Amino acid sequence: MTSALGRLPRSIHKLGMAGLVASRGATALEGPLKRTVTLGGVSVDLMSRDDALAVIREHAAGDAHVPLGVLSANLDHVNHFGTGSRWQGTLEIPPLQWLTLLDGAPLVAKAEKLTGHRWPRLAGSDLIGQILDDAAAQGRSVGFLGGSREAQQLAAARLEAERPSLRVAGWWAPPRQVLTDSAASMELCADIRAAGVDILVVCLGKPRQELWIGQHGELTGAKVLLAFGAVIDFLAGHVRRAPTRVSNLGLEWAWRLALEPRRLAKRYVVEGPEAFLKLHRHSADSASGATVGRTPEPASAALQGARAATNGFTPTDVHADVAALVVTYNNGADVCGLLESLRLQTRDQSIKVVIADNSPDPETLSRLTEFSGVVAFATGGNLGYAGGINAAYSKAGSADAYLVLNPDLRLCPGAILALRRSMESTGAGVVVPLLRDDDGSIYPSLRREPSISRALGDAVLGSRLQGRPGWLSEMDFDAESYAHAHKVDWATGAALLIRADIVEQVGGWDESYFLYSEETDYLHRVRDLKSAVWFEPAAAMVHSRGASGSSPSLDALMGANRIRYVRKFHHGSYARAFRAAVVLSALLRAPLPAHWGILGLIARESRWADLPHAVAHPGRPEQDEEEFPSGVVIIPAHNEASVLGRTLEALKAPMASGNVDVVVACNGCTDGTEAVAGSVSGVRVVCVEEASKTAALNAGDQAVNRWPRLYVDADIEVPAAALRATLSALSDDNGPLCARPAFTYDTAGASWTVRAYYRARNRLPQASASMWGAGIYGLNRKGHERLGEFPSVTADDCYIDRLFAASEKETIACQPVTVRTPRTGRALLATLKRVYRGNGELRDVPGAHAGRTVWQLAHSIKGTGSAMDAIVYAAFALAGRAAQRRKDPAWERDDSSRNYELQPGGEGCG
Repeated sequence: MTSALGRLPRSIHKLGMAGLVASRGATALEGPLKRTVTLGGVSVDLMSRDDALAVIREHAAGDAHVPLGVLSANLDHVNHFGTGSRWQGTLEIPPLQWLTLLDGAPLVAKAEKLTGHRWPRLAGSDLIGQILDDAAAQGRSVGFLGGSREAQQLAAARLEAERPSLRVAGWWAPPRQVLTDSAASMELCADIRAAGVDILVVCLGKPRQELWIGQHGELTGAKVLLAFGAVIDFLAGHVRRAPTRVSNLGLEWAWRLALEPRRLAKRYVVEGPEAFLKLHRHSADSASGATVGRTPEPASAALQGARAATNGFTPTDVHADVAALVVTYNNGADVCGLLESLRLQTRDQSIKVVIADNSPDPETLSRLTEFSGVVAFATGGNLGYAGGINAAYSKAGSADAYLVLNPDLRLCPGAILALRRSMESTGAGVVVPLLRDDDGSIYPSLRREPSISRALGDAVLGSRLQGRPGWLSEMDFDAESYAHAHKVDWATGAALLIRADIVEQVGGWDESYFLYSEETDYLHRVRDLKSAVWFEPAAAMVHSRGASGSSPSLDALMGANRIRYVRKFHHGSYARAFRAAVVLSALLRAPLPAHWGILGLIARESRWADLPHAVAHPGRPEQDEEEFPSGVVIIPAHNEASVLGRTLEALKAPMASGNVDVVVACNGCTDGTEAVAGSVSGVRVVCVEEASKTAALNAGDQAVNRWPRLYVDADIEVPAAALRATLSALSDDNGPLCARPAFTYDTAGASWTVRAYYRARNRLPQASASMWGAGIYGLNRKGHERLGEFPSVTADDCYIDRLFAASEKETIACQPVTVRTPRTGRALLATLKRVYRGNGELRDVPGAHAGRTVWQLAHSIKGTGSAMDAIVYAAFALAGRAAQRRKDPAWERDDSSRNYELQPGGEGCG
């Protein structure tokens, strides 16, 4: 279609002539002609009107390899794309080059304040006339996307009548469902490309027009894409521009609001103030002379095209592009379908697959024998999702990225390659795909960071009113969010592609959650590294949710883990308010069938021990081609009959290997501890009449000949992976002399003061680097030679810690030992009394660190919450030191954690 626009009607005449609307009232420019600033978190290119038109004209006429996207940044743009916004960073990825022009009085004023120069407003409605003039003069074709059919017809008639030399290639007014559907958008792009459009004017409104251009613009074949909002309505005469005087006063927004109050009230009245605050909080002057029209780096050559087809899985001892980690639990019927879809993906990249089976029987593993190249093994128990991922990762070997997958997924063609390309182009640490249900509908997998307001919104409204504000819902129901790639807080853990370096920095998944919230925790730690979690809709997977179950105990575990998560990352008062919201949710749903039991389980933390947790499968040891290193576990036990059985149960698999000896040194027992130890096959029992831990340790040493040796408290359950890793480190001739596995504190059911104490303690560097506090440490032969015999001291782990320099001891990064803390402040105080008495006995041993603890505690304070935790820590420390000075022959042992039906724990130097 060829149309004309010779003389514009009066209502839009001033849109086109360069001399009439040069700057909408701005003064002449001084200083640099081009500059880049950050306004509200958005990078904006400052330039004159003529310079902006020149950039657009050159791209329309040139042979640039990437198209130019042009937009005008105003407060509405800051609202959608500025700091903290849902679409922040989405326009910074290939393949487009963006030119972001200054628009809106508040942004103009902020830019002038930052740079000392007055810059002109460059709204799309101000530029479109001259752009059309230039296109007509150069013989460039123009297309229009967006607006109503009526507006397009009016605009077309005026253009044809008044600019006869302008070539209009076409008009497109697709319905919204086409724009939010990737396949339909690609067909639309093909139509536009076939029409031969040089300049495409996209009038879909913010943020849809920018998002659509960013995702599909390159496919249109257009050299320049103009995100110009309501320009079609301006060309059609539907919308009147504000008078120049109103515009110069910065009140054009009020003019438009008065004309269209229903449509624009939310933008200007609700969202405007928040965007204004962002503008003043997150603006800065960038380096002068920054390149205008920034072009992101292209994807690496390895991802620009498909790799040579392999049609098979890569062995785990060979480096691969992707290592897929799958955790199964009675998923034999599901996992085969997943592997079939995974195998098709090997045509584009090398993929290795490791499956950790938590099932109680071998049925799932038996179904996997037909899949050559897949490493599948039994974990020996139901370790939970996090534990299974950690186990699979330990056997996966090296890869560029690790893909965590649910067994009930089916990968659509090209899904993994799309995830990798997104990771390459955005630099994200984690990329998540679009998930669909079996019926093809989109599964709302995207989530926002848990907060009190979101917990209350979900408690009261549930899945109703899905269009409510984001601060009232943790789940993102907005269909627009699933149509475009963008940064997210977190997403369901069904499918996550994680960069290899991020895996190393974040460390293992937190197994204390067992099921639910483990991905929330993991992705929180990813964001703490200043790395992004990115959603990529081009990567699609079908989620059957066959592995998803529901029961009162599982639903209660979900609620309990949400509380645990918030306690881990927030201060006490915040966590208490969040807990109240979770309990309220359970209370409101209690009248529903099967929900009353959920309320009781969540509200009474003493019952959290009854919730699902990691267990070993009787008679099914861990299947592992790697044998346990040789070594000894020595367990001193004084009246530990109530907990010793669980500790020994965790050691059955290592004992069954024949490489690990277990010795229980009973000292002064009167409760049948010897009988419990003797009932476990393979355990050697030695008895010491004196109720002395160090005497028991020495007796254990005398009973064995093997090295290295691990000394384990009777109330500590040691995961097989932790035992193996620690023995391996101590067996290395070039390794440490003293070592212990990583550990985590489990404060479930503890009072708020106890939780505050251990949060503060977790922030102390010495807590993670020292040998005390985990209830387990080990020595090799050379390290034990320095020790000789254990002296008669209370704090044996502190004594060991001070015998070795930092370079001679090591905390092993492995599946952590879980340490159950005291439940009450009184129990904690009793424990600290013994700890500080033990510290007092070690005054003459080098390495005392009371002063260092005070210094580290002070430097751990980062805000109000951490300050309160530090105060609680200091209060307990002072009370414990005061109590230990009082002469009291009683043995202070924490029985509150031993009587709690979860993994118990130890203590150490404070």
